[in-house]
Amino acid sequence: MKEGSIFVEYFGDSPLVRILNFLILGKDFDYSMTEIAEGAGVGWTSFTRAWKTLNAKNVVTPTRTIGKAKLFKLNTKDPTVKRMITFHWEILKEETNKALSKKLVKA
Repeated sequence: MKEGSIFVEYFGDSPLVRILNFLILGKDFDYSMTEIAEGAGVGWTSFTRAWKTLNAKNVVTPTRTIGKAKLFKLNTKDPTVKRMITFHWEILKEETNKALSKKLVKA
């Protein structure tokens, strides 16, 4: 069974949150829309609804075209996206510290 993301646990297991989590974790890479949907574990219909929101908010940016496929990545130049990335990693750091503290107390 696939282990869930702490980010997804915090904000709810919705297609939008799953897509954001996938894009933040792979922020240095570009992906086709199909790769993003599959990587996030989101069905195509739900993906296209969430994708409209991400496009409207400038969260994603096109990078290049290979054949007929357009590739996209997280818009790391956007100030709001930058803060979201920082927040994502802060949540992971805090939860990791909590988990490590619990293990140390038990030992």
